[in-house]
Amino acid sequence: MTSNQKALLTDALYWIGAVTVSWVSVSTLCCLLSGIRVWIVGNGNLMRATKLGKWAVVTGATDGIGKAYADELARQGFAIVLISRTQEKLDEVSKAIESKYNVETKTISADFGSVDIYPKIESGLAGLEIGVLVNNVGVSYSYPEFFLNIPDINSFINSMININITSVCQVREIRVILNVASASGMYPVPLLTLYSSSKAFVDFFSRGLEAEYKSKGIIIQSVLPFYVTTKLSKIRRATLDIPTPECYVKAQLSTVGLQTQSNGYFPHAVMGWVTTALLPAKLLNKYVMSMGLSQRAHYLKKQKQG
Repeated sequence: MTSNQKALLTDALYWIGAVTVSWVSVSTLCCLLSGIRVWIVGNGNLMRATKLGKWAVVTGATDGIGKAYADELARQGFAIVLISRTQEKLDEVSKAIESKYNVETKTISADFGSVDIYPKIESGLAGLEIGVLVNNVGVSYSYPEFFLNIPDINSFINSMININITSVCQVREIRVILNVASASGMYPVPLLTLYSSSKAFVDFFSRGLEAEYKSKGIIIQSVLPFYVTTKLSKIRRATLDIPTPECYVKAQLSTVGLQTQSNGYFPHAVMGWVTTALLPAKLLNKYVMSMGLSQRAHYLKKQKQG
């Protein structure tokens, strides 16, 4: 190699290195600024009834994350439409919200496992100025299980599709639509395969709709929580990475309008980055499978013991 060729190679390597360092530096700075905007500054007063519309509609509103959404949105001044299966629970939550926040409430009893409920819901919402819709209703497995071993599998599939998928497809032009998916939709979860797949649908569906309707000023956000202390997760004790529904929802609502796809809570965002950007897919799949097998064995042992 001649001296001229060496000089050209040195210059080329120098510029490749300089461009790479510049790109990494700019990307890091953008990520840092975006993180500050989302997790520290937040969206200000966006989630207010005076800006979006009088009513907020919450499905699966009597327990867990759904109940926390109803409470927090009422605290921010929205009148609340509570939609869930059991009228007795709806009445209880409705009275508590009215008493605590001095806002109007309306209840609609509906079992999302059926597909004939939507005319009733549409009728119940007629004439309301709806600013926010939270599609939170969902169903999961009783315990991790191999797909072909799921009891009454055809009924289970229909129920999962009706509750987790059909419910979010009832779209109307509302200023803010929050579709609560799950971090399980960010990557395959063996032994919860159908649940994971249904939540992946919710995530992709939400992001596609956001692109379609963003120009009309409609915000559609895919919400992907990891574990929260709810009946669905069967976790009772809150930790830094497993917040209460109230803590999670308060953090999540501050991300609306800032992220199309959001884990909603900073520790969950870190977990989402690690699992999807850092860990090799094969390693993640192996870890999730082993965790599912452990949970399955624990459940079956308890069932055997009575």
